[in-house]
Amino acid sequence: MIAKTFMGLEPILAKELTELGANDVQIGRRMVSFTGDKEMMYRANFQLHTAIRILKPIARFKARSAEDMYEAVKKIEWDQYILKGNTFSVDAVVFSEEFRNSQFVTYKVKDAIVDWFREKTGDRPNVSVANPDLQLHIHIADFDATLSLDSSGESLHRRGYRQEHTEAPLNEVLAAGLIMMTGWRGESDFIDPMCGSGTLLIEAALIARNMSPGLFRKEFAFEKWQDFDPDLFDEIYNDDSQEVDFEHHIYGYDNNPKAVAKAIKNVRAAGLSKDISVALQDFQDFEKPAEKALMVTNPPYGERISTANLLETYKMIGERLKHEFSGNDAWILSYREECFDQIGLKPSIKIPVFNGSLECEFRRYSLFEGKMKDFRQEGGIVKTEEEKAVMAEKRRFKAHREFKKRLDEQEENAEGDIRSFTFHSLERQREALARREAKEAKEKEREERRAERARRFEQFRRDRESGGFKPRREGFQRGEGFKRGGEGFGKRSEGFKRNGEGFGKRDEGRGFKRGEGSFKRSEGGFKRGEGSFKRDGFKKSDSGFKRDGFKRNDGFKRGGRPKKT
Repeated sequence: MIAKTFMGLEPILAKELTELGANDVQIGRRMVSFTGDKEMMYRANFQLHTAIRILKPIARFKARSAEDMYEAVKKIEWDQYILKGNTFSVDAVVFSEEFRNSQFVTYKVKDAIVDWFREKTGDRPNVSVANPDLQLHIHIADFDATLSLDSSGESLHRRGYRQEHTEAPLNEVLAAGLIMMTGWRGESDFIDPMCGSGTLLIEAALIARNMSPGLFRKEFAFEKWQDFDPDLFDEIYNDDSQEVDFEHHIYGYDNNPKAVAKAIKNVRAAGLSKDISVALQDFQDFEKPAEKALMVTNPPYGERISTANLLETYKMIGERLKHEFSGNDAWILSYREECFDQIGLKPSIKIPVFNGSLECEFRRYSLFEGKMKDFRQEGGIVKTEEEKAVMAEKRRFKAHREFKKRLDEQEENAEGDIRSFTFHSLERQREALARREAKEAKEKEREERRAERARRFEQFRRDRESGGFKPRREGFQRGEGFKRGGEGFGKRSEGFKRNGEGFGKRDEGRGFKRGEGSFKRSEGGFKRGEGSFKRDGFKKSDSGFKRDGFKRNDGFKRGGRPKKT
């Protein structure tokens, strides 16, 4: 089986699977493969914190062409997966030079399944994108194809407890992965001083209590399968033997009253109000907690969410951590090197992760009073050997030049006066508007091409099914010769014409006559049989070749100078 996840979370997911009892656990790119029985598949969907979906492969084959893929899919006995009257859908992920359009792959797989049923039963199953009875997933890398059953259905990050969300909420799977990266399992208090709608708080409580994140979901895709075992799944669902007590507390703060209200509503929906407290408070008012605590937070990046002065916000975060959080560890997820620089503290570890399409870093700050030397002499550990090894494998955080340019523009205006002030924000707005319009126009053109390809493909499919498929290309008629734009090349029997003239008929045209024209083989200026070649003073005679003072027998002369011998 295959458990999919976000890039950077693969080792965490592999550890979860191992602890769950999975066999043959192997880490891949954005996925972890493993083996197990039906119970393991149910538990993986229900209990894993860092998996996006669980796939069960049913066929692996070489797909060197569309026909190869079609025939391989058609060989599967589909009545063991799809009952009469059931619906299905196909999702495709393609990394191949042969298959560049995932939609085409989807159509081809659907056609193979429908044709199999039509030939075997005379009926055809229907396709349903919204709520299918069976969800299929095909993955093609070069020529290697894997067709799987999707046992999860809706992505596993949709836990079911979120009632409200703020702008740009943190994905639940990513939030759980970040917390598990810290090594925290509920041994101390947990704090998020910029909690938004409370995703980190709720995921921390689930981890601390070892509660299954699938508790809140309404359904999984495997519940619609023919071999679904409801008794086995009920046993897994009602088994709380692995849950533990949480003796500490989780605190969340935010300076936005609406965000606080949404976080409280989500906490209540998850039934975790006993473990989580949410309050209205700005980070700059943060005070040192009475008990040892771990801080994990996700400040604004300046992309979808920003503040009046982003760099000042990060500077304030560093100041609060330095003065009010000594003796504890703080983990911060952010996107920009410039923001991290403003914190003013040296991180002990940096872990690259993706938050959506943004390549971010998750950094740990070990805070202590006094000097580093004294801290280490007292037995303090800033970075373990394992963390050093991880750091050695990671690449350096890349520079974001666009953001640096924005900072330089602000500095330029700050140093000048009103006469030299440049409204860079307006210029950026105009540039952004122009880019957006160009992008929309390009997208519109792309959609039109897709629609045209889909129309042609549908016509091709109909023609093939009706048995009347005939290749045809507009402007190309075999019987009438070659035409380009209705003229240019005429019929073959009438000779070649370019714009109606130029080359006449082969036997009687004006431009090229084989028997009597300006080029005669036996009469004209080119005679083969009289013993010499004549070409503007160039003669082959007994004295050799003569060409304006150039004699072969006399040696080479260039400008009258003889060749040295």
